Amino acid sequence: MECKVEKTQNANEVKLEITIEAEKFENAIKKVYFQSAKYFNIPGFRKGKAPQNIVERYYGKEIFYEDAFNDLVPEEYEKALNENKIDAVSRPQIDIITMEKGQDLVFTATVQTKPEVELGKYKGIEIEKIEYNVKDEDIENELKDMQEKNARLVTVDDRAAENGDTAKIDFEGFVDGTAFDGGKGENYDLVLGSHSFIEGFEDQVVGMKIDEEKEINVTFPKEYFSKELAGKDATFKVKLHELKKKELPELDDEFAKDVSEFDTLKELKDSIKEKLEKQNKDREKYEKQNAVVKAIVDTMKVDIPSGMIEMETENMMKDMENRMSYQGLKMEQYLKMMNKTEAEFKKEYEPQAIEAIKSRLAIEEVIKAEKIEATEEEIKAKIEEMAKSYGKEAKELEENENIKNYIKQGIESEKAMDFLVENSKAKKSTAKKEEKTETKKAE
Repeated sequence: MECKVEKTQNANEVKLEITIEAEKFENAIKKVYFQSAKYFNIPGFRKGKAPQNIVERYYGKEIFYEDAFNDLVPEEYEKALNENKIDAVSRPQIDIITMEKGQDLVFTATVQTKPEVELGKYKGIEIEKIEYNVKDEDIENELKDMQEKNARLVTVDDRAAENGDTAKIDFEGFVDGTAFDGGKGENYDLVLGSHSFIEGFEDQVVGMKIDEEKEINVTFPKEYFSKELAGKDATFKVKLHELKKKELPELDDEFAKDVSEFDTLKELKDSIKEKLEKQNKDREKYEKQNAVVKAIVDTMKVDIPSGMIEMETENMMKDMENRMSYQGLKMEQYLKMMNKTEAEFKKEYEPQAIEAIKSRLAIEEVIKAEKIEATEEEIKAKIEEMAKSYGKEAKELEENENIKNYIKQGIESEKAMDFLVENSKAKKSTAKKEEKTETKKAE
């Protein structure tokens, strides 16, 4: 394989002219023939048994060209990029010059390349002071959540329904005197005040007594998912069978023993505080990193190729599609719900894609400028951690160069982030400046 590289008139774009030996192309054609021979049905031969030259004579000599090209070219193209140290950031535009049996295969691939970045100031960046402290109320809120999760429902029979109760009801809905589909339920447990039913329904159950029957009048929202019911007045016949109230456990040492590995409530509170402090530290770190990178991106100079933006946008959309699939939702359904085309949705992602690209390029430049490297020990430790998470052997991951490179880049990016935060400084408080100014005026 031979490759000539020339820059085009467009910035960050090169054209590769790649020549693949005739013998390689011929072998690719033979490979395709053997893979697809069983599909050819030619008179005088059993299906799939016609020789290659007969198939080519019957269907035309170009019959295998396209598949041979597609089988051969991706690997040769990647080899050409690697040998010429070209960092492609877009899909190549392929133009065939010569594709003829017995001749060298010659084609061009025009591709956009990673842009040059001119970093501005990246050391000593000033960012707003970011600090989160654990308050007593934060600990109390965590304890309340634990109380709620460990609450029990107790039957109530000496009073009317109140907000917060769980009411077991039968109900049937009618519009214009006619029952509608999906409007009936028996022994349904409804938490009053949860707003899980139509607005106003639960409020009218409040005050009902056990075995009481009542007609409840409501209006369906205009934006209701069922067009037949949207905006319509409805009457529900409701019967209350049973009431239960939530009973919270006492916050004491016994509670701590029941819900944790600790023997006292104080130990549990200390553990909650420690957990919240760690969460706050992680949050501070994340927000400081974002603030520093944003400041660097705002001053850097770079001309991002259109293909790079397009690929980033597509990757973001694929990630979103994967997340939606876990919820049983397809992209087509989501777009229909949002009343948008795929092109419109893609366009909305572009600003986010551009910011992600700029951030990544900025970090890569800092890694180069500061000669930041991941050590073999760090890579090995991360591989062992990953292997444990995925239930695989560390050796299996170590042998995969793509995984190793991915881990290496991740470690170096994290080190660069830490470097930037360590070399940043908090802006002086505006309030203090104003206070000093007022003091001087008073003097």
